[in-house]
Amino acid sequence: MNKSLLFRFDVDTANRQIRVERSFNAPPERVWAAWTEADILDQWWAPNPWVTRTKIMDFREGGYWLYAMVGPEEETHWCRADFVRIVPGRSIVSTDAFCDEEGRVNESMPPTQWEISFHGNENTTTVVIVLSFRTMEDLGKILEMGFREGFTSGLANLDRYFDDQLQRHNSAKPN
Repeated sequence: MNKSLLFRFDVDTANRQIRVERSFNAPPERVWAAWTEADILDQWWAPNPWVTRTKIMDFREGGYWLYAMVGPEEETHWCRADFVRIVPGRSIVSTDAFCDEEGRVNESMPPTQWEISFHGNENTTTVVIVLSFRTMEDLGKILEMGFREGFTSGLANLDRYFDDQLQRHNSAKPN
């Protein structure tokens, strides 16, 4: 990760929210694609050494993303993100929950509302993520599960994805 890029992770207990701001060395359209296309999400979303495997991606308002995070011993945790509002290239609002392989939500685990916005220019994009929880207990449970460390690792994977894409692009240029 380029150390000059923005990374903030703040917990707002008064409002039961987590706010993450993260910049990437990539134009907005590439960052948008990385958050909305299953084949790219599968390359970065899970924290190392875990991987993401998408089962269903129906990226539209009213659609959902059903995916598994799979660990090194093939342990599997299913999640479902239901898309509430999408402003193409600008923002995504979704509700994320743990579920089973068929997408049935696990009611014993806290759901999270995600509001993701994209701000950028031709070279850099900042993504602002606000996660909202119903209760302080829900917020605490997600933090205790290692969300900060896991999400930070996933965002570092996204940095590497963009670095790899840039290297491929540069090596393909004629001398």
